[in-house]
Amino acid sequence: MSLFAVENLTVQFGNVTVVDNISFDIQKGETFALVGESGSGKSMTALAALNLLPHNAIVESETMRLQNENLSPLSENDWCKIRGRRIAIIFQDPIASLNPVMTIGQQISEVLNLHFKLSKTELKQRVTELLQQVELPNAAQRVKDYPHQLSGGQRQRVMIAIALAGKPDLLIADEPTTALDVTIQAQILELLKTIQKQTGMALWLISHDLALVASIAGRVAVMQNGKIVETGDAKALFQNPQHSYTQKLVAALPSMHSCENKEITTSPPILEVKNFSCHYPIRKGIFKRIVDYVRAVDDVSFTIERAKTLALVGESGCGKTTLGKALLHLIPSNGEVFLDGIALHSLVGEALREQRAAIQIVFQDPFSSMNPRMLVGEIIAEGLQALRPKMPQTERESRVRNLLKRVELPEDAMYRYPHEFSGGQRQRICIARALAVEPKVIICDEPTSALDVSVQAQIIQLLKTLQKEQNMSYLFITHDLGVVAEIADDVAVMFKGKIVEIGDVRQVLTTPKHSYTQKLLVAIPKAI
Repeated sequence: MSLFAVENLTVQFGNVTVVDNISFDIQKGETFALVGESGSGKSMTALAALNLLPHNAIVESETMRLQNENLSPLSENDWCKIRGRRIAIIFQDPIASLNPVMTIGQQISEVLNLHFKLSKTELKQRVTELLQQVELPNAAQRVKDYPHQLSGGQRQRVMIAIALAGKPDLLIADEPTTALDVTIQAQILELLKTIQKQTGMALWLISHDLALVASIAGRVAVMQNGKIVETGDAKALFQNPQHSYTQKLVAALPSMHSCENKEITTSPPILEVKNFSCHYPIRKGIFKRIVDYVRAVDDVSFTIERAKTLALVGESGCGKTTLGKALLHLIPSNGEVFLDGIALHSLVGEALREQRAAIQIVFQDPFSSMNPRMLVGEIIAEGLQALRPKMPQTERESRVRNLLKRVELPEDAMYRYPHEFSGGQRQRICIARALAVEPKVIICDEPTSALDVSVQAQIIQLLKTLQKEQNMSYLFITHDLGVVAEIADDVAVMFKGKIVEIGDVRQVLTTPKHSYTQKLLVAIPKAI
């Protein structure tokens, strides 16, 4: 008998069906994955399984069963005894899920107090045991830490500890590694597999990352538009997908092999960075004297060639984004920067302002980087108004229409607001905004990290097309080496503020010299 089974589950909001008559089961001790793109209904299915959907949701199911118990007719009081105890969930964003004003020890204790009767000594001991189980460093000392004092990977470990506190039979992991670096992601997956072996619990993984799913799941169900379109053994499904949608997802995966046949050519340099540093002072004592520096970017040098892409890779906190912002003079820095022969580091005032058009940026989160109260046309035209103030309004509007066409968006998009677009469309708008002032170099700061695999493939192809058409150069900041293989000509690997390895993409990804680069490559999950 299945540990958990769902038959003919449908979820509606008004006349909109978000989960459409789906059925699946999860066996005791197995890892089952539900995959699909954003909006396919994956998370709604999980929330329905926990009776956590809002009151306006219409939920219908023939059967929703945990072992021998039918969950459908349960009251909210009965559900409170099941949630966190027999079925637990790890949400996608730990910083949004953890209470910022409670210590991590208090938040784990909350679950234990709800489901078990423990003395103060037993409670303290159990909290420490759980943090040790999820391999949080210095577990006994970190109990009194608040969420903001932990890294992204450490916060996710705390979320896992909270989920494990009730000793659940089924653990639902909803995109548990989406925001994590590849090495941290590998650690979290290994941790989940280890705990699963120790406890015998079943794991229900929800993800849009097919490579990740292939590395951990035994059985996979593929979801599209609220329906399950294909189910099967993970290895067989990825090697020989039957449904056209699954085939599309597998085909869109970035391939590490795509760099092997890349032609290596040389071009004149467009951006030269020499001995570049960005240090933040550490102040202590009553008089806040400087006692040391955080070396976010430490004596970095590199060159980007004309019409080429240099990928800057490394884990969160290594200094990638700081470097990108410092190159734009958004934060203070030291060192030399030459853009097409012009010494940017020596420019100030109007002279610097005149050069700002030549180097632009596309941020990681398109929604937070646009003013939600401005129309898309105004957002794209804003740079033109600031840096091309003498351009007539009619010419500006014409240029906005042409830019929307170039990033494959309809012309009427200029009269709509950012919230009316999908994530991929919003990223296209940000690319159009960067293109508006005809830059020579665009800094792309994790522009595909939050996107589904098929949308990611579209954005990569768009960037490559625009590069050919305009001879632009990219500084492509990312931690995804699969994307690097698809788009980069050269790669610089960054670790603790320093570039530890640099070379052409084929050499770095196939014969890495530095141990840190080798570590990154080993951690990449492989779909097939």
